[in-house]
Amino acid sequence: MAKQTAPIDLSDSFEKIPVKIFASLDDGSAFVARQIASLIREKQKARQKCVLGLATGSTPKSLYAELVRMHREEKLSFKNVITFNLDEYYPIDNNALQSYNRFMRINLFDHIDINPKNIHIPDGETAKENIKEYCRKYEKMIKDAGGIDLQILGIGNNGHIGFNEPGSGIYSKTRLITLDNSTRIANSYEFANISQVPRLAITMGISSIMQTKKIVLMAWGSSKALVIKKSVEDDDTEQVPASLLQNHDDVTFVVDETAASELTRNKSPWLTGDCEWTPKMVKKAVVNMALKLKKPVLSLTNSDYNEYGLSDLLVEKGDAYEINLQVYYMLRDSITGWPGGKPQAELPTHPERSSPYPKKVVIFSPHPDDDIISMGGTFQRLHDQGHDVQVAYQTSGNIAVTDEFVTRFLDFAVGFEQIAGIDTKKTGQILENARRFLARKKSNQVDTPPIRSIKGLIRQGEAKATCRYVGIKEENVHFLNLPFYETGTIEKKPMSEKDIRLTMELLKKVKPHQVYCAGDFADPHGTHIVCFNVVVESLKRIKKEALGSPHYEWINDCWLWLYRGAWQEWNIEEIEMAIPMSPDQVLKKRFGIFIHQSQKDMVPFQGSDSREFWQRAEERNAHTANIYADLGLTHYAAMEAFVRYHY
Repeated sequence: MAKQTAPIDLSDSFEKIPVKIFASLDDGSAFVARQIASLIREKQKARQKCVLGLATGSTPKSLYAELVRMHREEKLSFKNVITFNLDEYYPIDNNALQSYNRFMRINLFDHIDINPKNIHIPDGETAKENIKEYCRKYEKMIKDAGGIDLQILGIGNNGHIGFNEPGSGIYSKTRLITLDNSTRIANSYEFANISQVPRLAITMGISSIMQTKKIVLMAWGSSKALVIKKSVEDDDTEQVPASLLQNHDDVTFVVDETAASELTRNKSPWLTGDCEWTPKMVKKAVVNMALKLKKPVLSLTNSDYNEYGLSDLLVEKGDAYEINLQVYYMLRDSITGWPGGKPQAELPTHPERSSPYPKKVVIFSPHPDDDIISMGGTFQRLHDQGHDVQVAYQTSGNIAVTDEFVTRFLDFAVGFEQIAGIDTKKTGQILENARRFLARKKSNQVDTPPIRSIKGLIRQGEAKATCRYVGIKEENVHFLNLPFYETGTIEKKPMSEKDIRLTMELLKKVKPHQVYCAGDFADPHGTHIVCFNVVVESLKRIKKEALGSPHYEWINDCWLWLYRGAWQEWNIEEIEMAIPMSPDQVLKKRFGIFIHQSQKDMVPFQGSDSREFWQRAEERNAHTANIYADLGLTHYAAMEAFVRYHY
């Protein structure tokens, strides 16, 4: 009998660079950290130096945290390691909060046993007239060290690697470069505003990177999905510098599932070979086809399926008409005006349960305005429909308040006390101290604890006012002030036990039937993903405690819904519950967002999206409604979208 061979996996057949996909950035970072550790130990056994090329930015933070853990817990030594960093802003003080010199010290070098003499980072303080010579020497130092054994890369939304912007030649070397405006905007989350982002940078060149022995490029999040697809599937071009890595002999892309979402194996897996036609896959294929062809779902024909590469779906499921109806019903059944479930109604296909009614609901808001920005219409509807709604603001959000707002509120406090006939000596002194500090504040200075407290109080007051506007009782408003956030800078600490404990205490107290949590991890500051992880870990632990205990029965009937809106929106095929909004409800939500006056107009660390948050929310909600209409559903003014998360 002939021996059967295993079928060949052709899912990655469109990819010209090997791509490893992991469930989360933590899993991907751990994989890369193990590769680095293995190389270091291999070199140690051979009594050789290990030369690493390192990157900065938000992408490698979790990698460096894992290397620090391995050093601390697994005795991984860095004594034989020599490092060369890719780039640095220019000009910039090496101790500035945003400098990559400081970044590397805080995230890696201060926590391991590397010899300081073996650390090389481009110097943003180099005199302009000496830059060319400095760059030449930097190249020579890499060569004298024997070349880079392993180069770690991130990738910009425009495809840049290091600070090699689109148009950088494959033969370019270490040099001073003008930053593309899109890069400055993308990196503005590190600075108070776009005007403070340096226009120049020192970067290793494409040629320098290509000469390294092994390259690992990491990318996390949906914002990187399109450029990852361009880099590994499209033709190589200097307009997408990362695509030039197709010409390297040993390069691997390590990405999470959302960063891999545009790859053909995920976006259109039926084009790569056999496909399992689950209801979700059918919905995804048909919705994307309808949008591309600009047709309502019910108007798609057998010819459309064949031309779009979905002939296998026709073979398996039958006529286009039946498939169209199946997808149309899935879309229709996701739309509801009852986010807490419609009471006293048997609706098997409804996204939420009808009972119990009313429900206990906890809305977790990473910052003191994400609730109203991302799900303001749903927030108000849950309250209006009689549910017991509680809001938990997870962080103080104090870094997003301008210094001008501090003095404005202190002026008010002093003036109020004077009107009330109260001795203003103490308040006046606080005001004077604050003004003196802010007048002399440098770019690398963190706000003093009193100023951070005042900024937190400003945001807390706005959040309370929003809840009053919706009709939420004061005792149902909770400020968790999770410790991971309280660094005074955009850099946050990892999730801690105290963060989890505070969250578990609230959940055990409320015993909710519904929990809403932010699921838009494109937040460039990293706050949303930590807040999400805290909530999920808390729910999982309570569920574990519930085994065999009658006191925790509620946890087995507690549904977790994820919202987006502040930084990104769900794809239509992902949406499981869509809450329609009338024009009046859109306006009511806008006015609720306006209550957060400290976040209007110029906001520090706003990120790459220049629109105000109310504009982002309205345009995203309207866009979601328009897509539903394009697919043949009722046309609403706006829609807020949710996906259920199974923990």
